[in-house]
Amino acid sequence: MNFSDDILKKSEIAVLRLRELFSGNGYERYEMNNFEEYELYAANKAFLGSDDIITFTNPGGRLMAMRPDVTLSIVKNTKSAAGGVTRLYYNENVYRRAGSEGELRERAQAGVECIGDIGVREMSEVIALAVKSLDVLTERGGEVRQSQSQCQSQCIDVSHMGFLGGLLDGLGLPPSARAELLRRVGEKNVPEVSRLAARYGAEAERALSEIISLDGAPEASLKKLASLAHDERTAAAARELDEVTRELRRLCPDADIRIDFSVVSDLGYYDGIMFQGYIEGIPEAVLSGGRYDGLMKKFGRRQGAVGFAVYADLLERGEPVSRGVPDGMLNIALPKGRLGETVYGLFEKAGYGCEDVLSDTRKLVFENAAAGVRYFWVKPSDVAIYVERGAADLGVVGSDVLAEQFPAVYELADLKAGLCRLVVAAREEFNDTRGGALRVATKFVNVARDYYDSQNREIDIIELHGSVELAPLLGLSDVIVDIVSTGATLRENGLVEKEEVCHVSARLIANKTGYKFKHNAAARLAEKISEIINN
Repeated sequence: MNFSDDILKKSEIAVLRLRELFSGNGYERYEMNNFEEYELYAANKAFLGSDDIITFTNPGGRLMAMRPDVTLSIVKNTKSAAGGVTRLYYNENVYRRAGSEGELRERAQAGVECIGDIGVREMSEVIALAVKSLDVLTERGGEVRQSQSQCQSQCIDVSHMGFLGGLLDGLGLPPSARAELLRRVGEKNVPEVSRLAARYGAEAERALSEIISLDGAPEASLKKLASLAHDERTAAAARELDEVTRELRRLCPDADIRIDFSVVSDLGYYDGIMFQGYIEGIPEAVLSGGRYDGLMKKFGRRQGAVGFAVYADLLERGEPVSRGVPDGMLNIALPKGRLGETVYGLFEKAGYGCEDVLSDTRKLVFENAAAGVRYFWVKPSDVAIYVERGAADLGVVGSDVLAEQFPAVYELADLKAGLCRLVVAAREEFNDTRGGALRVATKFVNVARDYYDSQNREIDIIELHGSVELAPLLGLSDVIVDIVSTGATLRENGLVEKEEVCHVSARLIANKTGYKFKHNAAARLAEKISEIINN
């Protein structure tokens, strides 16, 4: 069926094609109400991963919610006969936060749910359907969409939350450490994973570091995964991954299927195989799914379930700046100022120098085609935005900015530059007597809030973006949370350090999609720089 892109948006065309695809593969359409009772989502916040739900009271006095998720409604409102499989598809709008900026948005979503006796065949068929869905998203008007002179690439990354959960159990990691470790694994953050895991022994540090390194074709990755299995649970998960990827090779031999354990979720969400789909030029996953038998059990259902959702609205994003010239070069965002000049020296030593980068010029973009790099200077606090949004493939940013903005990026290396600390400072005579809300002046609003939440301390945040040391001197705040290097500025203004929040250093970060489609070049650059730092 042909659709006119003069009349319909890309996302609308994609949804119509997806409906055609799902229906043609034996899935029946499931339609639902626009609203659900809030209690459904309140009772399943672990599954949603967020408690940001838009609510309202209906004329009957019941608290209702704008739907943040479709799967919960389907599990709650459908029944499946024992011994069979129910295949449903949907296209609905959901309301959830999008990106690190945290805006609540209406998002166009289409997807499938397969409920019943789920084995290797059913699991493989669902992922194969996800592959075909990516094919649909890279079509327009019946022809493959072109990105300048070449077709868009696409891939499916697969992991297994059951293996990760079993590994964490076997290593004896307490529940309090798991959420943070999973988040760091999802960032490919080797330095932080090593630091956190080292608290629980050398074996925990080794195993989790190796999990992060799994990123590539199934054959080699699954051999390594099998060597990390330490009990029947993890061995069974590794076997399942092996069997499913073998079946996928048969069902879609040309598909780019990769094993990548940065595909993670809270263990209360997916509890088996999990997968995400990426399209080159779109800076985040356009498809996400997995197995969720645990949710079925919570609703008193003993069947298995697997599904995925496609975020068709992402097709409306324009091509990122870095895709203007599809030359395969690595686009690297450097922070203006002393930190950027320092870390550029690391790139230069690694063989990625570029003429005139440090010259006195108003130019912002510099290229070295022979080395395959393109640099551009941006404001330090904007680096993570350029990378997350796909305008840059790589970037250098302080860990303080990452902690404040929590962008959805990979954190590839600690560059051990720009070393400083985030501290709580106040007048020397100040003592926190807990006689009410502590007034905290800072530009690091999220960091300060998280720090004091961990102490169960009520605070009044005063957001400032300059000369924050003035706040306690003029009585605007009791304390400040700010960066210190030598402490000279604090001393000159009559302030003293009261508590240390965290250490800060420069980090090399990567856009998730860019890292997948420029993986060899990006990984090689990160490896060379790490060798220089470690030596």
